Amino acid sequence: MRATIQLCTYNRAHLLERVLDACFEQTVPSEHYEVVLVNDGSKDRTPEVIAQAKTRATCRFEVIDQPNSGLAKGRNAGIARASGERIIFIDDDVLPLPNFVEEHLRSHEAHPKAIVRGGAINVENFEDLPPPVWTVRNYSGNYFWTTNVSVPLATIRAVGGFNETFAEYGWEDIDVGLRLRFGGVKAIFNPKALVYHWKPRPRSGDVEKMIRQARAQARTAVQLAKLHPHWRTYLATGMDPVQRNLHKWIRGIEKARHFTPEQFGGDRALSDAELRGARRAARDAYYDELEKSLHA
Repeated sequence: MRATIQLCTYNRAHLLERVLDACFEQTVPSEHYEVVLVNDGSKDRTPEVIAQAKTRATCRFEVIDQPNSGLAKGRNAGIARASGERIIFIDDDVLPLPNFVEEHLRSHEAHPKAIVRGGAINVENFEDLPPPVWTVRNYSGNYFWTTNVSVPLATIRAVGGFNETFAEYGWEDIDVGLRLRFGGVKAIFNPKALVYHWKPRPRSGDVEKMIRQARAQARTAVQLAKLHPHWRTYLATGMDPVQRNLHKWIRGIEKARHFTPEQFGGDRALSDAELRGARRAARDAYYDELEKSLHA
């Protein structure tokens, strides 16, 4: 087996059918790759979607069911079950192009020991897709971003997989990337190993979750910095003194127009001004929680 596509899912039945079909519709021979899916305790129609997908799978399709335990534990379960020489990580809101596996493998043939980072195009839905051409508009500087990244299976196992102490939202893949980077594993970028990444415009009902995730991400940022006290970590998390002081100053001058979740009732489209306010509220929550966690 040359490759494993590994993904975890939680309550994304409305996307999962399309995502799995895209994984099955690859240009490489079906015996050359497999799909390993971890269902992380979904409570929606996910089991039904998986059952239907099993009847359509054109390659080996492995499913692992676990109680809701978070991404790190789910990824490790997927790594343990994988049998491909290369493991390609995606998320359950990612639609791979047909040449996706082929392009990852092509890059690995030229760079056998490397991490291969693929391109992602952010879209608001999977029905109206732009041309499959990556541009710098969708650039991500992440060294190891599990939206679209591959690595030799033996390499990810050698560094111990994902750290399961990352129980809250955020940074578990960055932790893996730092361990691989510090271990001397090089990363290359292949914009032709392309996916569409579902990024819908937030609605009023999403604002509370945005703020909650921002606070969780701040707490895991502090956890990441304790594991990797390095300038790369501080810059990535905004934990360096320059960014912290800058955002403290910004929060001070914006205090009079601060947004709270209570202002975004119901489930409706946000105006541009409201969306800017919601994102500002999430950013403020992140830095507020960061300061609390650093001084806890």
